[in-house]
Amino acid sequence: MSIQLFDLTGKRALITGSSQGIGYALAKGLAEAGAEIILNGRDVVKLKAAAESLGAKNTLAFDATDHATVRNAIDTFEAELGAIDILVNNAGMQHRAPLEDFAADAFERILKTNISSVFNVGQAAARHMIKRGAGKIINIASVQTALARPGIAPYTATKGAVANLTKGMATDWAKYGLQCNALAPGYFDTPLNAALVSDTAFSAWLEKRTPAGRWGKVEELVGACIFLSSNASSFVNGHVLYVDGGITASL
Repeated sequence: MSIQLFDLTGKRALITGSSQGIGYALAKGLAEAGAEIILNGRDVVKLKAAAESLGAKNTLAFDATDHATVRNAIDTFEAELGAIDILVNNAGMQHRAPLEDFAADAFERILKTNISSVFNVGQAAARHMIKRGAGKIINIASVQTALARPGIAPYTATKGAVANLTKGMATDWAKYGLQCNALAPGYFDTPLNAALVSDTAFSAWLEKRTPAGRWGKVEELVGACIFLSSNASSFVNGHVLYVDGGITASL
């Protein structure tokens, strides 16, 4: 199989929530594979710093939970600067609390951030991809797509929804030449997991629970993202690809 199947030269990729963490790492990896990257975030200062660090020419500062704003931003970009060939729906958040004490406003916020954003940006980008008869959408799911853990039931619900929305995207849009898949990270050392990384007891449990015996490094997600973004995955659709050190494979 030719390495050219994984070459993203000439492709343009929008990565939501890419000013830090997993989104930043994926943007960096896609750029190294040849793609022109578009960074997204709500914090303009952090977004500018990330763009300077990665040498990204384009940024889109929008709130992925705002449907009208998202559609306007993507429609304007497509009209003025050209096609978005690849979308990585990475924007997300975490909120930890016992389910019996979970605040209703926090529940609504996590739903909007983790699942409404995938619908909003996915739909806006897909409308253009459908017209061109080609496009790649990669939604960031989680090990919690398949597994639950105490204190994060709403997060688990949103990531399960991401997987099923991904399947729905594939079912509706594969006929138009789109490939819609999900990338499901296990436990990675990111700002979102900072509280867990600094918890020595949790880290010890995780190392014992994960067959690989350690936290993941964000760079280890890049290969899977390039695969799902490239011609190498031309007949992969509606799939959830776990990159988790084996945690979902083992009791």
